[in-house]
Amino acid sequence: MAMRETLRRTERALEQLGVAALLSLASYLFIGVVLLTLVTTLIVVGAGVMPETVLMLRRMAGFKRRRVALWTGKEIPEVYVPLTGTLTQRVRAGVTDPATYRDLRWLAAHFIYGWLLFYVALPVFIVGMLVDGVWCGLLGRRAVVLPLVARIADLEALWSGALLKASPEAERSARLTERVEELTVTRAGAVAAHGAELRRIERDLHDGTQARLVSMSMRVGLARRAFDKDPEAARKLLADAQDQAEEALTELRHVVRGIHPPILTDRGLVGAVRALAASSGLDVAVRAEGVEGDAVRAPAAVEAAAYFVVAEALTNAAKHSGAEKASVELSRAGGVLRISVRDEGRGGADDAGGSGLLGVRRRVAALDGTVEVASPVGGPTVIEVELPCAW
Repeated sequence: MAMRETLRRTERALEQLGVAALLSLASYLFIGVVLLTLVTTLIVVGAGVMPETVLMLRRMAGFKRRRVALWTGKEIPEVYVPLTGTLTQRVRAGVTDPATYRDLRWLAAHFIYGWLLFYVALPVFIVGMLVDGVWCGLLGRRAVVLPLVARIADLEALWSGALLKASPEAERSARLTERVEELTVTRAGAVAAHGAELRRIERDLHDGTQARLVSMSMRVGLARRAFDKDPEAARKLLADAQDQAEEALTELRHVVRGIHPPILTDRGLVGAVRALAASSGLDVAVRAEGVEGDAVRAPAAVEAAAYFVVAEALTNAAKHSGAEKASVELSRAGGVLRISVRDEGRGGADDAGGSGLLGVRRRVAALDGTVEVASPVGGPTVIEVELPCAW
C-alpha cells in the first residue's frame, strides 16, 4: 500500500516536471520572439507587436501559475496593468508594467531549471524503482529514493512560485484598483437607485397628494360660492373637502414612510421590524440579538436600509412565494449588522423577475454591504444581508 501511494505521488511529480520541461522548451522559442519584438519596436516597425508579445508572455506565466497551484494547492494571484486604449497606451503599459519584467525574469530562469530538474529527476526515478522496488515493495520498508522525485518537483514549484509572485506593493495596488472599480460600480448603482426613488416620490406626490389637494381646493371654492344660496350643498362640499384632506394626509404619510419611516425614529429597528411582521399577513417570527436598546442603535442610514430590506423581503414573500410562515433574524457582531429573512414558499426568486431584489442590492451596495439570495425551486427562500457600520 505504501509503495502504491509512493508511486502515485512520484507519477504526479514526473508529470509536473515533464510539463515544466516542455514549458522550458517553449521558453527557449519564446525568448527569440521577445528579442525580435524588442528589435522591431526599437525601429518602430514592430511597435504593434509589443502588446501581443506581452499578452503571450502573460498567458505562459498564467499557465505556470496554474500548474504550481495544482501541485502546491496555493494560488498565485495575477497582478497586471490592463493593456487597453490606443496602441501607444498599450505599448507604454506593457513596457512600464513591473510584472512584465518579473515574467521575463521567470522566463529566463525557467529556461535553465525547467529542463534541468526534469533530467535530474529521471535517473533518480530509475534508481528509485530498482532500490525501492526491493526495499519498499518486497521488504515492506519505507521508500527512500522515489520520494526525492516529489521533492525535486517541490523545488521546481518553489522557485517558479517565488519568481512569479507579485511584490506586496503590487498586490496592494491591485487590491486598491479593484476596490476603486467596485466603489465606482456601487456609486453608479446608488445614484441610479436615488434617481429612481426621487422619481417615485415625485410621481406619488403628483398623481396622489397633489391631485387630492387640487380637488379639495375646488370643493372649498364651490362651497364658498354656494354657502349663501344653498347652505346644505355647501356643507356637503365641505364634508367632501375634509375627506379629501384626510386622504391627502394619508398619502403624505405613505410618501414620508418611503423616505424615512417615522417608526424607525420612534421604536428603533427591532420595533419597526416587529410592526412590519405584524402587518405583513404572514406568520412571522422575529428574533433580535444585540440590536435592541438605544445605546446600541445603528446609524440612521443603516437602520433605514435594513428596514427596507425586511419590508421588501416580506412583501415578496406575501405576494409571490405562497408561504404562510416566515422568519426574520437581526444580529450584530464586529461592527456588522446582519439581516436574514426566510420564507417557506415555492422559491425561485430572481433579480430579473421584478421582485425588487435589484433595488435591495443597490440600496445595500450603496452602504458597502453584501446581499446573498438562496432561492431554489421549491424553496425555501433565504435573503441574507450584511451592513457594515460603526456602533
